[in-house]
Amino acid sequence: MSWAFLCDLLSGVNKYSTGIGRIWVAVVFIFCLLVYVAAAENIWKHEYDEFECNIKQPGCENVCFDHFFPVSHIRLWALQLIMASTPSLLVVFHVASRENREKHHNQKLYRNPGNIDGGLLCTYLISLILKTGFEIVFLVLFDKLYNGFKIPHLVKCDIKLCPNTVDCYISKPTEIIFLYFLVATSCLCIVLNPSELSYLIFKYSIKCYPKRHVNKQQ
Repeated sequence: MSWAFLCDLLSGVNKYSTGIGRIWVAVVFIFCLLVYVAAAENIWKHEYDEFECNIKQPGCENVCFDHFFPVSHIRLWALQLIMASTPSLLVVFHVASRENREKHHNQKLYRNPGNIDGGLLCTYLISLILKTGFEIVFLVLFDKLYNGFKIPHLVKCDIKLCPNTVDCYISKPTEIIFLYFLVATSCLCIVLNPSELSYLIFKYSIKCYPKRHVNKQQ
C-alpha cells in the first residue's frame, strides 16, 4: 500500500499546527506510519496463510479464522491511521479556501491565510475533537475484537462447519507487542489532542478578554 498521500497530508498540516500539533504529527509519522510500513505490515500480511487447525475439513479453517479475526490487525491499524489523520484535511481545505478567496477578489483578505483564528480556529478545534474521537473508537474496537488486546497461542473452534471442536494455532502470537505499541501511541495521541484543544481555547480566551474589557469600558 502506498502511503505517499498520507505523508503529504501530514506534511501539509504541520505548516498550520501549533507546537503540540507538530508533536502529534511527529508521533503519527514516526511511531505509527513508519512502524506500520517497516515492520507490522510485513509481519501480519500472511497471518491467514499461517493460521492452522488440526483438521482438513473444507471450510472449517476459513470460518474459524473469520470467527477469531473478524478484522485483520493490519487492516484495522491502517484504517485507524487513515481515519485519525483525515480530519486534518478540514484545516488544509479551509486554508485553501481562504487562499482561493484572495485570488478571486484579487486582494489581501487575511494577514496570513494559515493563521489559526476566526473560522479556521473553529475548523481546527473540530478536527482535534474528531481525531480524539476516532482514536478512542478504534481503541475500543481493538479491545472488543481481540479480547483486551490479548492473542492466545491456541484457540478452540466449534463452528458449525467443523465436525467437532478443533484446535487452531495463531500465527506469530508473540508479535502482539506491535499491538501494544499501537495502543500506547494511540493513548499518547489522545493526550496530545485534548492538550492542544485546551491550549488553543485558553490562548484565544486570553486574546479576546482584553478586547471585551476595553469595549465594556468604552
